[in-house]
Amino acid sequence: MSRYPTYTIESAPAHSKPVLEQLHQAFGLIPNIAAKMAASPVLINGFIGLFERVHSSSLTEPQIQTLLLTNAVTNASEWPVAFHTALALKQGVRAEDVEAIRDGGLPADVELAALSLLARTLIEKRGRLADSDQRRFFEAGFSAEQMLEVIAVVAASTITNYTSSVTEPALEAPFEEFAWHASAS
Repeated sequence: MSRYPTYTIESAPAHSKPVLEQLHQAFGLIPNIAAKMAASPVLINGFIGLFERVHSSSLTEPQIQTLLLTNAVTNASEWPVAFHTALALKQGVRAEDVEAIRDGGLPADVELAALSLLARTLIEKRGRLADSDQRRFFEAGFSAEQMLEVIAVVAASTITNYTSSVTEPALEAPFEEFAWHASAS
């Protein structure tokens, strides 16, 4: 048996159940990553709180999904790459831009490229951005507030990326066509 069981709403700790119910309502299923996180009410409640705020930021859903996909690829986290590939496509990110990110490149869309590059740079430089990194982002039309919102997205996705790497959740059937392996990047 795994050290990290895949919880259901019925089997999860009491303080994790509301989040699982909320995710089930939103997606029609409980993502396996959340089912693994449910072992820790602290983790899953922190995760959902931050994600709710990220999704109510000034960034659009395609921009957020671009960031989440970039972060998953940069962190070589397989489950989140598949999941956020599906969500990015559903949110209207062009298939060519999604593939570019999955291959370690940048989207052709100028705004999405600026977001993707910033996210990757934040992760690779551990938050220590050069003035030129910030200037490039601002020159693409983004604000200082949005720079800080990107940091929130990176923080939120780090939760799923690290949880995935530690717990290795199975990929659900709806996301299997988007399977990705770190060695292929």
